[in-house]
Amino acid sequence: MSFRNYKDKIEEGDTAILYLSNNLYAIDVRPEMKNKKGEIVENVYQTPFGALKVRTLIGANYGSRVELSKGWGHVIQPTPELWSLTLPHRTQIIYTPDISMILLQLDLVPGSIVIEAGTGSGSLTHALIRRVRPHGHVHTFDFHEHRSKVAQEEFQEHGIGDFVTVSR
Repeated sequence: MSFRNYKDKIEEGDTAILYLSNNLYAIDVRPEMKNKKGEIVENVYQTPFGALKVRTLIGANYGSRVELSKGWGHVIQPTPELWSLTLPHRTQIIYTPDISMILLQLDLVPGSIVIEAGTGSGSLTHALIRRVRPHGHVHTFDFHEHRSKVAQEEFQEHGIGDFVTVSR
């Protein structure tokens, strides 16, 4: 639930952003994961600076330095801007300069109701949700069933699913 509120410590289930020498990586903070064979194994994230055992992030402070097998990086709190830079590219991405202009032109405030045509990657949707919370809502539509499903799952995992309705 790392997108809903700012917090000091990383918890299991959060999405954390790993900053390594001007590169950003989104990490799902879970100590274990399923491998391709369906077996439960330790979650180890491979980077250009070596391996990161994801379980070591649980309880660490956002902004802290983390040790990798061949170096170190920093783990930071995710924001819609950082998510746009690290998310899996399912569609074309709208980036921060354009998102900020869209939000400015729409004159959105907390409590606004927004209808978004084309969920796509969910990049803009994350920013819309942040702008209309805590009393507003975003209704987003996408014709592609798989993209809609994946986006809805991400909103739930990020703790912002109750501010958005995804339709197809």
